[in-house]
Amino acid sequence: MRSAIENALVGDDVLGDDPTVKILEEISAKRIGKESALFVPSGTMANLIAILSNTTPGDEVLLGDQSHIFNYEVAGASRIGGVQLHPLKNLPNGTLNLEELSLAIREKDIHAPNTSLLCLENTHNRCGGTAIPGNVISDTCEIAHKKGLEVHLDGARIFNAEVFLNESAALLAEKCDSVSFCFSKGLGGPVGSILCGSQLLIEKARRYRKMLGGGMRQVGVLAAAGIYALEHNIARLDEDHKHAKYLAMEICNTPGLTVQIPDTNIVSVSTEKDRRDFWINELEAIGIKVSPFGIDRFRMVTHLDIDNDDIDFAIKKIHSVAEKI
Repeated sequence: MRSAIENALVGDDVLGDDPTVKILEEISAKRIGKESALFVPSGTMANLIAILSNTTPGDEVLLGDQSHIFNYEVAGASRIGGVQLHPLKNLPNGTLNLEELSLAIREKDIHAPNTSLLCLENTHNRCGGTAIPGNVISDTCEIAHKKGLEVHLDGARIFNAEVFLNESAALLAEKCDSVSFCFSKGLGGPVGSILCGSQLLIEKARRYRKMLGGGMRQVGVLAAAGIYALEHNIARLDEDHKHAKYLAMEICNTPGLTVQIPDTNIVSVSTEKDRRDFWINELEAIGIKVSPFGIDRFRMVTHLDIDNDDIDFAIKKIHSVAEKI
């Protein structure tokens, strides 16, 4: 990947003439089964641009209460896009109750906002990296489309879902109008995400990227890393899934912890009341960094820089903290 970065051909992407970015966008659109794509600095920007491109200020956007957009994107959709976010309860596997979804779509009324967009997520981060099958996404999209909504899929880790479910990313995203995914997570790239959709949507998205300060110049050096990631780092995601499952299985009987056995590469760990920060601090002190994941949970993520020895080290240290308690 570093060699690909070093040897990347570059141009000015704001003017649309960086050849490596063009190749990345073409490859990405094809992998997701969409007409066009746009390279952006981050997943948060990709999701915000999708919302801006699919809505009008004053609209309402439906999404899960555990979604990344609702919890981790600084209310950008409301602050910048001028839309109202309406969270629906996520089921434990990251899906939505389809009856509740249907009832939440507002009828046309002068007093009510126009419900114009539904945002989904796959894999689902806060639900423990769960992978949602294509038929479930399609059924959800059908309800939205019948009532005139567009659908955006936050597919930051969609290739983890592809590998776990043995369903192509294009099939998983087939019924969605726009899809974003990240290079800087399981795919191992240093920076960047991409937004895919129709040619018309991406034309609108390109203007919003510029508005948000995401227009970059000789960015082919980053796009080259993304191309390498798509060509070399998807099939190996299964290793991350095996590492995560092994880690979860080995610590699931640890006193004071409740561990969700993962589909993919995210291990969600619940603690006893008021013990979350203790666990986070104790683990960091002995060389393991974990992320807070709610008031009584923390998260561990496996990736291509984590090997078998790292997993065994983590298991040993987690058990040592439990003994200390």
